[in-house]
Amino acid sequence: MVQHLLARRGAARIALIPPEVLEALNAGLVPTVNLNEFLALDLPRLASSVAGHIGLDARSERLVDTLAMLAAFKPLKRHHHIALALYDLAGAHPRPDDVADAIARHPSDIARSWAAQWVGYSGLALPQKLASVRRFAADPHFGVREMAWLAVRDEVVREPSTAITLLDDWVRDSDANIRRFASELTRPHGVWCAPVPALKAEPWLALALLDPLKSDASLYVRNSVANWLNDASRTQPEWVHEVCRRWTRESRTPETAYIARRAQRTLMKKAPD
Repeated sequence: MVQHLLARRGAARIALIPPEVLEALNAGLVPTVNLNEFLALDLPRLASSVAGHIGLDARSERLVDTLAMLAAFKPLKRHHHIALALYDLAGAHPRPDDVADAIARHPSDIARSWAAQWVGYSGLALPQKLASVRRFAADPHFGVREMAWLAVRDEVVREPSTAITLLDDWVRDSDANIRRFASELTRPHGVWCAPVPALKAEPWLALALLDPLKSDASLYVRNSVANWLNDASRTQPEWVHEVCRRWTRESRTPETAYIARRAQRTLMKKAPD
């Protein structure tokens, strides 16, 4: 049983991770709780464990070949190759929907992150991709939530106007994770991903998504909105200034003041003394 491990605090260094924890992580029995645990994972072993858990053949040539070449790739790219191999195997399974559901519910956050990436491989249109990725956008683990928006980022780059329309309900959702997803997904510059040229040039196109979040109760959401505007300040500084001025006039709350201050942090650094 691993129940007693779920409330643990992550080790300060990889070398300090208890063997019992490392064993459970690599067996796919518990989620990671910090970056050190993520970096300490034995990915081939974890991928093989997850494959067996969800009804796939861990000894299949497709997966074995992928795991053998992982060392040739950078860490994050390794996860892409594993996710794609598992996706291909699931597609050949007689009950692919059962496999997809099993990995989406897996106790390992890494497995669920791979499942989120499957949405990006699906070939679905953006409305269907957003519907499929929603469960991962609301996941309790931060890492899965990050992979959720990355999985559909390319579609936003190609179809920003469509994405903005589809996300209108998301920014009004009661779940802060869903609201934050809509903001983070559409950031003009983004993190570890391609920029959205249309929103770099005309960030006001997404104002309908940002306005409902200008005084959000969640710090998680507020930081994302502030980062969104800080991104936009690189290309449209005056517009960002004006949005922040308007918001602080319309909403005299500490939450709005916080967003406006963080949103303009790069502009303040560039301001003459």
